[in-house]
Amino acid sequence: MAGPTAMQRIAAHLQGFSRRTGEVIAWLTVAMVVVMTGIVIARYSFASGSIRLQESVTFMHAAVFMLAAAYTFAAGDHVRVDIFYSSMSARRKAIVDIAGTLLLLIPFCVFLIWSSWDYVTTSWSIRESSIEAGGLPFPFPAIVKSFIPITAALLIIQGAALLLGSLAELFGAAGGDEGAA
Repeated sequence: MAGPTAMQRIAAHLQGFSRRTGEVIAWLTVAMVVVMTGIVIARYSFASGSIRLQESVTFMHAAVFMLAAAYTFAAGDHVRVDIFYSSMSARRKAIVDIAGTLLLLIPFCVFLIWSSWDYVTTSWSIRESSIEAGGLPFPFPAIVKSFIPITAALLIIQGAALLLGSLAELFGAAGGDEGAA
């Protein structure tokens, strides 16, 4: 049996990047729990609160939700109409994954980057801070808005991993599953 092809190795590296990114971002959930616990204790035990801490929980939640999207995609835990896909052969799954990546995922992500660019750059250029009195100062709102194109870029990276892996499956699996397609 031959070793992995160049496409498979590149796909594995890209997928590894998505997984490592998600594992790092997942630690923000621990930070959210700690900060939220502190907010609750401060509110109910000491009758005090902090707008900055409350906003930081919202921003951490945004980071986890958005920046872990590629990790979720890499793990195969994203939303998919699995009623047909699960019963398909490996070659047919590869065809569906290639079509979905090229026709849906990448165009959507490119559109997301393009359409959010002015929104993000404006936030950075005006040094946007929280609208709440006592809220988080610049650059926190701009950082959160930057998650939009960053998320799209991470999804493109994971999409490239899926695309390369699917192409390797489609063209590299000679004779193994062709009758099922």
